[in-house]
Amino acid sequence: RARVAKLPSRLNNSCLKDLCSIGNFIQVGDTTPKLVRYRHVVSHINEDSPMNRRDALGAVGLTALGFAGVARADHEKQGDGKLPPERLHAFLCAYHIIKKEPDKVIEAYHYCAPVRDGVHQCIIYDHDRPGARILGVEYIISDDIYRKLKDEEKKYYHPHSYEVTAGLLIAPTMPDEDEKRLMEGLVTTWGKTWHTWPDPTSDLPMGEPILMWAATKDGQISEKTLMGRDKKFKVDTGDLRKKRSYIGPVPQIDAPKSIDDIGRQWTNEGPDVKK
Repeated sequence: RARVAKLPSRLNNSCLKDLCSIGNFIQVGDTTPKLVRYRHVVSHINEDSPMNRRDALGAVGLTALGFAGVARADHEKQGDGKLPPERLHAFLCAYHIIKKEPDKVIEAYHYCAPVRDGVHQCIIYDHDRPGARILGVEYIISDDIYRKLKDEEKKYYHPHSYEVTAGLLIAPTMPDEDEKRLMEGLVTTWGKTWHTWPDPTSDLPMGEPILMWAATKDGQISEKTLMGRDKKFKVDTGDLRKKRSYIGPVPQIDAPKSIDDIGRQWTNEGPDVKK
C-alpha cells in the first residue's frame, strides 16, 4: 500500500473540506465506452468555502461578464499564504471523448481555479473517492483569448456551446438564476484538455498524452443516458434546452475527422457565427 504524506493541518481542515464537500458528485450508472460522448456537471460551491456563491461563479469565469473580476482578485491575493489546492474553488464532472477516436469515452472529475482574467485551470481525476488518479488537466479560456490564437494552437481547444444550449450542462444544486448566469458565461468559452493517464483502468499512466474533445451534435449522447441523468437530478434535458433557447441555437457540428480539425461553436461549415 502506498504511503501517503501527511498534509499540513490547514490543508487537512479547510482545503480537503472544500474539495470533498464542494457539492454533489455525479454517480453514473453506465460508463461503457461509446455510450456517452461528453457531459459536464458543475456543482454548487460549499457554503463553508471562503468565496460566496456570486464569487464562486466568477471564480470559474462563468458569469455573464466572462472571466473578469474574481479571477483578478484571486490573482492579487497570491501572497495570502494559501497553497495551490486551496484555490480550487469549483467542481465539474464530465465525459471527455478522445479527439482522434471520438467513439471512445473517459469519465473525468474536475477541480478548477482561476489563473488570471480569462484563464482557468482544472485538475482532472478518474473519480471522487480516496485514491483517485490524476488523469490530466483542462485549461478554460474566454472566446476573446481564443480568437487571438494561431490556428496551430486553436486545434487543441474544444467548444462548450453545444452542451450549454442543448441542456447537457447542468448545475444541479444551484438556484435557477445562478445557473442561468453560469450558462450565459460558459457558452462561448473553450477548453484545452490533455489526459496524461490515457487508460484509467491501467496500473500506470502508459503511453503518450491524449487530446480530448466535447460533444457537439445531437445523438452523440444516447437518450437512455440522458434519461438516467434527468431522473437522478430531477431535471429535464428537453425543458432545459427550451429554457436556454434565448442563449443561442443548438449547434449541430460533426465530430472531428482529424486531430488537426479546428473546433467550431455554431455552424458545421461556412462562417462560424451564431445565427
